[in-house]
Amino acid sequence: MTTSKKINPQDEQHITRFVDSLWMHDGLSQHTLDSYRIDLTLFANWLFPQSINLLKVSDETVQLYLSHRYQQKYSARSTARLLSCLRRFYQYAIELALIDYDPLAKIKSPKLTRSLPHSLSEEDVELLLSAPDLEDPLGCRDQAMIELMYASGLRVSELVALEFTQISMNQGVVKIIGKGNKERLVPFGEMAQSSIEQYLKSSRSILLGSKQSDHVFLSRRGQSMTRQTFWHRIKFQAKVAGIKKHLSPHTLRHAFATHLLGHGADLRTLQLLLGHSDLSTTQIYTHIAKERLQQLHAAHHPRG
Repeated sequence: MTTSKKINPQDEQHITRFVDSLWMHDGLSQHTLDSYRIDLTLFANWLFPQSINLLKVSDETVQLYLSHRYQQKYSARSTARLLSCLRRFYQYAIELALIDYDPLAKIKSPKLTRSLPHSLSEEDVELLLSAPDLEDPLGCRDQAMIELMYASGLRVSELVALEFTQISMNQGVVKIIGKGNKERLVPFGEMAQSSIEQYLKSSRSILLGSKQSDHVFLSRRGQSMTRQTFWHRIKFQAKVAGIKKHLSPHTLRHAFATHLLGHGADLRTLQLLLGHSDLSTTQIYTHIAKERLQQLHAAHHPRG
């Protein structure tokens, strides 16, 4: 599954212009833009030996490509993401009058079963938060980042990119510009505030050295952190804590969501805090909310 095969030069130009357009108008993350570029390039790779370019595609061609992906054992989720990418690309092409026919118009996306992401119990989170060595500048930084992510439900990309202009220690809130350039204010509690203050007081200057940076959380070299670096540190601290459950880069974000619902928050509030543009995205947590309502009913209704 490589993108290094031959590709029509015109297709390459169209892909670059499309991705640039998404960046300029939709403010999508670099990770999402890279995914779109890869999906389109793979499709163009497949088209090239057939002397077909992206703007000469029929719905039958798309169906053949989907059949090819099925034989290559791509997952339904991966194919759904591809179709979403193609729909946006061909809508973009129609808007620019590059084509007058949408080859995706009659093609349906595969139905996906939306499973709840892996999470941690409240006990696991406590273990994870107590794992970092606070005498080590990296450990002090790790605890502050873990505390803030668990307290606010930030995306990993939002956390590592956080700058001082986005955080108010007095008010206990962070201002996040999320997907699609949508702004939201998210509160964080006293525990996270205390941990961040300790990091800023004792560790950040050590990591920063003689450099300058507007980013709150810094790498060992005094630079802004990457998603991958934070992910490696989470796995390291989880190992120290003796946590053997499956972890993903967004595990703490999901723990934030599940624990909030478990303590009585509603889905609408959770949607605002997580920065989901559509409530349907938040509804993967619906069964947790239902369990909470059943518990409240059983505890307080006279015939519960």
